[in-house]
Amino acid sequence: MTGDPGLQPERTRLAWRRTLLALTAVTVLTVRLALTGDTTGAVLAGVAIADWAVALTLCWGRAVGSGPMGGTSRTMPVIALAAVGQAAVGVLLTVRGLW
Repeated sequence: MTGDPGLQPERTRLAWRRTLLALTAVTVLTVRLALTGDTTGAVLAGVAIADWAVALTLCWGRAVGSGPMGGTSRTMPVIALAAVGQAAVGVLLTVRGLW
């Protein structure tokens, strides 16, 4: 029996858009926290922006519906690493702020 996809493609596109929106918000907040005038903050802001740019490049096709929708793509681990990278930068900023 083959299933009717129904609204699945639309839900998938919306999920990718939410992912991009969340990564964008985290990047903006990270850059805001990182830019305190010292070199470490500037480096962390650069890492956050580069991480966001990679995620944006990989997610954009899926978010607008022109890319592959299947879950077997090789980009999925890269997106997961981008999210973990954003979390790591956030932790570094928090630790740096405590010192």
